[in-house]
Amino acid sequence: MKLLGIDTSNYTTSCAWLDTDTMQMIQQKQLLPVPDGQAGLRQSDAVFHHTRQLPALFEKLAADVGAGFHPDAVGVSVTPRDADGSYMPCFLAGHGAARILAAAYPARLHETSHQMGHVLAALYSAGCLTWLNKGEKPFLAFHVSGGTTDCLLCTPDEAHCLQIALHSASLDLKAGQAVDRVGLMLGLQFPCGAALEQLAMQSNTDQAMRVNLKNGCCSFSGLQNQCAGMIEKGTPAADIARYCLNSVAAAITAMTKDAAAQLGDIKVIYAGGVLSDRLIQDKLRRLPLETAFAEPQFSCDNAAGVAVYAARKEGWEWASFPSAN
Repeated sequence: MKLLGIDTSNYTTSCAWLDTDTMQMIQQKQLLPVPDGQAGLRQSDAVFHHTRQLPALFEKLAADVGAGFHPDAVGVSVTPRDADGSYMPCFLAGHGAARILAAAYPARLHETSHQMGHVLAALYSAGCLTWLNKGEKPFLAFHVSGGTTDCLLCTPDEAHCLQIALHSASLDLKAGQAVDRVGLMLGLQFPCGAALEQLAMQSNTDQAMRVNLKNGCCSFSGLQNQCAGMIEKGTPAADIARYCLNSVAAAITAMTKDAAAQLGDIKVIYAGGVLSDRLIQDKLRRLPLETAFAEPQFSCDNAAGVAVYAARKEGWEWASFPSAN
């Protein structure tokens, strides 16, 4: 079975090809251009850039796949989350392209959320798709990026792949927003995650903000203010970067422990661009739980999980998926 996935998130244009006979996943993706010094794009600009970038990415993907670039089904993300009222215009670009391709081939069209794509891409890359099998227990999935810091309770559902319910979240800034704002204060280029990690590697500080959860939810506005104060005091940039990432790790750790205390022994998968940071991952791996992490190329925004969703909607059995590693 051949599946095409499309995702046009707020900052990445991406498409992916999944061949279930070989379990080969091919991806093409490109960040949206953000002017120097800015911390984001207007949605109208995001739609424009996705519309410009999609054709070239499709051409590259088709060239990579070669003969037989004819999908049985097309999957596409059309909303940010699986929730009523969840909407962002940037997904219109991918949705429109998917409808055109599905009609032209023809191929069946399956619509899902960006959030679902993140969870499934993480499970695919970690070799954990069996977590979705019939009869499997619910698991936790963290989706941590510029737009979300969500702890999700995921229940396998044969008809819908997963039922996703928000268990806890950030009450103000999202982890990725905090990382980018601190990075910009330190003179880094947006998006700042990778550069901030490299800078943090030059420090050995173990300091982090004190985490106070409210009904299992965290807050990052204080982190931004604390880092701004450290800059004013002349604290070395590497120490500030490390403090920022240590604090994000502390918050996600606290949220995980709180959820596990409520739900009992439960498996956890971590996804989203922020959680591709190795410093954060190292701290989360110390948790006394069964944990799994998306590989970096499947952790940041990507269409791979959307292709996996299309495979599931086509009736593909998860037990047939070997580990992607």
